[in-house]
Parts: sequence; structure tokens; C-alpha cells
Amino acid sequence: MFPAHPWTIRRTLGLLPVLLLALAPALPLQGQGVPTAPAFLSLDEAIELARRHNPGYMAAQNDLSAAEWGVKAAYGQLLPSASASAGLGWQGSGAQRIGNLTLQDLGVGTQPNYYTSNYSLGLGYSINGAVFYGLSAAKANRDQTAAAIDQARLDLDTRVTLSYLDVLRQKEAVELAGQQLERAEFNLRLVQGQAEVGSATGLAVNQAEVQVGRAEVALIQAENSVATATFRLLQTIGLRPSPAVALTTAFEVSPPTWSEADLLDMALGTNPVLQSRRFGRDAARDGVGSARSSYFPSLNLSVGWSGFTRQASNTDLLVAQAQASSASSFASCQNTNELYSRLADPLPSLDCSGLTFSDADRQQIISGNDVFPFDFTRSPPSASLSISVPIFQGFARQQQVEVAQARLDDTEYQLREQEIALQADVAIRLAQLETAYRSVELEERNQDYADEQLRLAREQYRVGLIPFLDLVEAETVKVQADRDLLNAVYAYHDALTNLEAVVGQSLRGN
Repeated sequence: MFPAHPWTIRRTLGLLPVLLLALAPALPLQGQGVPTAPAFLSLDEAIELARRHNPGYMAAQNDLSAAEWGVKAAYGQLLPSASASAGLGWQGSGAQRIGNLTLQDLGVGTQPNYYTSNYSLGLGYSINGAVFYGLSAAKANRDQTAAAIDQARLDLDTRVTLSYLDVLRQKEAVELAGQQLERAEFNLRLVQGQAEVGSATGLAVNQAEVQVGRAEVALIQAENSVATATFRLLQTIGLRPSPAVALTTAFEVSPPTWSEADLLDMALGTNPVLQSRRFGRDAARDGVGSARSSYFPSLNLSVGWSGFTRQASNTDLLVAQAQASSASSFASCQNTNELYSRLADPLPSLDCSGLTFSDADRQQIISGNDVFPFDFTRSPPSASLSISVPIFQGFARQQQVEVAQARLDDTEYQLREQEIALQADVAIRLAQLETAYRSVELEERNQDYADEQLRLAREQYRVGLIPFLDLVEAETVKVQADRDLLNAVYAYHDALTNLEAVVGQSLRGN
């Protein structure tokens, strides 16, 4: 394992350069609803904040609620349905027609206003094979949605980690640029000292000044890169841009110890894309069962209750109708008694007194009319049970089965394709990580060679053994070696992050 110094990233990096503070007033401070970044930020904290504030990930999480309700709705298909309805009605007064006559022709009068109300209650239950397959498909869809959210979370974690590493990379580049500027200033002082004693020319002094100017430009550009990388990190997290953020997590370069087989086993078990494809296959399999269930019988059961009221605005017509009916019945009874009395053997006469219209009858009609809106007259309840057996409905059902089967076959192929791609990705990412680790080893050795070369070049120039151009060349080699090592170190961390994205879990510290 590599030692923490010099290429272990510092656990506390300090605040960003003063250049960022100069840029701060230009930043929009009124971002409504956007939280401010903390002063110190570890990688774990950055990931946790991103999961709470990144808009894209929050939008992906919203899909789970709909999928959960899809499962509840599928369970609801196993329960009976219930319905209730109620209504009010009004019919205006007027001359109602009965055949070719009206109520006025019959001497009854004009129909009054009528007020009506009604209610109905119903229970229904329907069951078929599609209901059971629908429940299973809803669960598979929910699991697939959850896997998609896991993939979104993994993608977000990867983006945050890479952005976090990029900030640290640019910060280290600032330090290298600062070291380069210090060496260029040292070389300038060295050349100026040589020029004072006549050992160096004015051209060498000018060349040293040019090197100082280039180092200053490189430092300014590196500081700007830190600002850009920091703002991009905060953008990925979902925080307001802030120049005063110190990153506190340390990353170390260590030799890869995982075997390809172990990584593949982890990826097959935790990779969210693969899990989503598996749940999609399960849903497609349920789709085939649902399509085939169209050949199965269906059971339907229904039960209903209802009632109504009908009330006239006044009872004059009702009383008149009752009086007319009583008078007609009384007259008919009298006629019958007259007929009985003329028989050769007379029959006993009927008692017609009970057919006369009394005040009690009038009061009963009036009280019986007072029913609107809740004194319902119940209608007879109803119930039905039916079984439907489909026999022939053309070839539409078989066409649906074939389409569902083709969809299932497609998901099987896609799952197999994803498994093959995952195997290749694991092998490629592991090889890239191993290559990056070996590159760090070589670049460390190259840096040691460049340090020694620069040291010897300074000593030789000081005693006049080499010209200033050779010292500049040694400085150039040193700068390139530092940059190459910096790039190799962060290429290793990027490769490890990409491997974690394929495996579907963190490998740091394992």
C-alpha cells in the first residue's frame, strides 16, 4: 500500500483560494429553496446531501409512490366493489293526459307539483384469471421501479464521487502550480545572482523571468479550475454555489485485491440495472399469464337495494281521486244490493258503509303524502350470479397471447445481454484499475528521477557546468512528472469509482 505522504489527499484541505472569494459577489444569492453548502464537506456528507436535494433523483423517487398504489389497486381487484347513489326530482303542475282524455275531462282537476327522491345501494364482485396475474405484475412493476430508483441513486453517488475527486484533483493542481512558481522564482534569483558576478547573461535572466510569468499564469488557471470544479460539485449535489467549502475526505491508493469472479458475483447480486431487467422479465411473464387467462371463465356477483319517495305539493287532487274512487265503489255496491234484492231468492245485501269516504281517509291521504325526501318506500332487493365462459372471440385472444410471449422473449434476451455486458464491464473496469495502479507506481518512480535530475541540474548550473537552458529543461521534466503522477493517482480513483458503479456497491475499505 502506498504511504499517505505525499499522495494521500489531505483529510482537511482548507478553504479555497482567495480568487473564489473575489468571485462570490457575482453569484446569485436569491436561489429560493436551494440550501447553502456547509463549510466542511466529506464525501459521505456530499452523497447524503445529494440524495436529499438533487432534483433529478428526487423526481425518480416520486415514481415509487405510484408503483406502491399500483399494488394496492391490484389487491383492490380481489375485493368486492360498492356503489351508492341518490337523487332528487321535480315535476311541475299541469293537465296530465290519460289516453285521449285529461284529468280535467275526468273532473279530477289539474295535477299538482310532484317532488321525488330515490336511492340505490349496490355490491358487486367479479373475478377472473387476469386479476391474479395483475397483482403479480403490479408487484413486479413496483420492484422494477425500486430497482430503477436504486440505479438513479447509484448514478448520483458516482457523479458526486467523480465531482468530489475532480475538486481534489484541481486543488492538488493548484499546489503543484504553486510549487512550480516557487521553483521558477528560485531559479530567477539564482540566475540574477549569477548575472551579478558575470557568470550569466541577460538572456538567461530574461528566460528565467519568462518562466516565472508562465508559472503565474498556470497558477491562476489552476485556481479557476478549482472554482469551476467546486461549483459543479455543488450543482450535482443540489446546493447553492459557495466559494468557501473545504473537502475533508482522504483517498488512498492501494493495490486491487479483488478477483474478477468475486466482483462478478457481487455485480450479479446488486447491480440495479440487472435487477431492473429481472423484474421486467417477471412482469412480462405475468403478462403472458394474464393474456392466457382470457380463455378462463369469469364469475360475476351483484346485489342491490333501492327506494323512492313521491310527494305532491298539495293533496287536493289525491283527495279528489280518493273521493271519486270511494263514490264509485259505493255506487257499485248499491247497485249490487239492488240486484240481489230482485232475485227470486234474494241474497243478503252487502255492507256499503265502509266504502264511504271519511275524514279519517282524508287525514290518512294527507299524512301519507308527507314522505319527501327521506321517508323512502323500499323497492324489492335484487341479486344475481353469473358465470361467463368465453368460447370463440375470433383470434384476438391468441394474438394477445403471442404478443405477450414475444415481449417475454425480448425481456429474456435483454436480461441475457445485460448479464454478458456486466461480465465484460467488470473485467474491463478491473483491468483499468490494475493498469491505473501500476501507472501510479511507475509515475512515482519517474517523479523521483525528475527530483534528482532537477537537484543535479541546479548544482551543476550553480558551478557553471551547464547552461541555463539545461536547468529549464530539468524544471520542465519535473513539472511534467508531477502532473503525470497527479493524473495517474486520480485516474486510479476514477477507475475505482467506475468499478463501484458497475458492481453496484462501494469497494473502498473492502
